[in-house]
Amino acid sequence: MARHNPIFGHDQAVQQGGSQPSYGYAQNQGTASQMPSAQTQWAPSFGQQTQQGYQQGEDLEAIYARPSASGHDTGRMTMRDALNAITATLGTIIVIGVAVATLPALLGFVAGDSGQSLGYGVAMVALVIGLIGGLVTGLVNAFKRQPSAVLTLLYAVFEGLLLGGFSAMMEAVYPGIAIQAVIGTLGVAATVLVLFRLGVLRTSPLLTKIFMVAMIGYLLFGLFNIGYMLMTGGSLRDGMLGLIIGGLAIVMASYSLVMDFEDVQRATNAGVARQYAWRCAFGLAATLVWMYIEVLRILAIFRGD
Repeated sequence: MARHNPIFGHDQAVQQGGSQPSYGYAQNQGTASQMPSAQTQWAPSFGQQTQQGYQQGEDLEAIYARPSASGHDTGRMTMRDALNAITATLGTIIVIGVAVATLPALLGFVAGDSGQSLGYGVAMVALVIGLIGGLVTGLVNAFKRQPSAVLTLLYAVFEGLLLGGFSAMMEAVYPGIAIQAVIGTLGVAATVLVLFRLGVLRTSPLLTKIFMVAMIGYLLFGLFNIGYMLMTGGSLRDGMLGLIIGGLAIVMASYSLVMDFEDVQRATNAGVARQYAWRCAFGLAATLVWMYIEVLRILAIFRGD
């Protein structure tokens, strides 16, 4: 029976055993003489099957050896995507803002008073362009369904012009106030981030409703103050009332920052599309710009007294 086994057909011991009468192969020479042709017919098929088996095994090993699919492979947003978008957006604002804010001092150092005056003129133009452009691109980004990296970075450019021009104007009246505002904004933002990471600060439906009502009141007060300034030349954001409004605005900006952090966290956990990272970067940048302006206003009130 072993003699008919195609695997052992060429084994020497099996061939010798085939001469023993007990296996019946001596009496059937015709069957023994036909074995080579049978083996020749079977061997290619067996070899092909074996090779396919090895190939399948190698394919499985290659699959198991592959690294886990990342957010880049699946097209889903990861924390790295959010951090990259936030860094690019805030970095653009900071670079342009610093360049515009320091332009009067640099031109004054090179060309004296005339250069400094030119620098303040450029800063004023940058302030107006940044205000209009930031408002337009901010509204477009807020109501656009699909987040856009180009629009977010364009918004960052305009916000950099706005903050740079505004800081330059404030520096002309209160030297060193811009650095103080930057430190104050970073301090508040860092405190909010640490408390959020510790689980102390969280949003709630009730607080969110209060926040929305307060935002509407804040915007209405801002519009009324603009009209008051145009009619009287004064401002309601001065003195004690200005400090109260500024303090409430920083509290609202801090809550908005918590909402931005939760948006990043939820988007990452939900595995939304990667381009949603730019929506998170836009929201965070808008909040920090608002917070910086409010801190700058409060410092100006204190230093004005």
